[in-house]
Amino acid sequence: MIGRLKGELLEKHPPQLVLDVNGVGYEVDASMNTFYQLPEVGKQITLYTHLVVREDAQLLYGFYDRSERSLFRTLIKVNGVGPKLALTILSGISVNEFVQSVEHQDTVALVRLPGVGKKTAERLIVEMKDKLKDFHFTDADEFTLTGDLGEGPQASLTDHRAEAESALVALGYKPVQATKAISQAEKVKPGASCEELIRAALKSMVQG
Repeated sequence: MIGRLKGELLEKHPPQLVLDVNGVGYEVDASMNTFYQLPEVGKQITLYTHLVVREDAQLLYGFYDRSERSLFRTLIKVNGVGPKLALTILSGISVNEFVQSVEHQDTVALVRLPGVGKKTAERLIVEMKDKLKDFHFTDADEFTLTGDLGEGPQASLTDHRAEAESALVALGYKPVQATKAISQAEKVKPGASCEELIRAALKSMVQG
């Protein structure tokens, strides 16, 4: 099991990044909560990881802190929740918010996440409640965006928009939803980076 990687951040294409560890480039899928914490490309980072081995692929998932990885590992043990859905959940809601939603039996907040219907939300609450009693997490409600926000000319804004829409689709949102959400986010945050657009879009969709 690969549990931790430390190296140079080579690429960021939400929800995937590439990390160079001693000359080996690892493709890692990460939640948007982790992406919000990443520095600019070329910087050194450390990620806590979880390896999923399937017959047709080996998938590596990365997390900025142990608490998010712990919740991911707990989520994928729930019936009907695979790694992709777990990553989507962790992109639309913080660790603290998820724990609070389960403790308060707030199915409404969970159903707003893509791929989580009413039955799945109810299952999450039932199966996760006991598992979260001794769950230790860091304060993940607010994240500091440390990436490069100053990528300049107007032409790059189109790239940011397209990449942000692509990331939302990869996370499970329908293309129409993604386009609409990113368009609204641009009105609120003109000139925003890709990560900022995704964050604003996710926030608006999850809050309804």
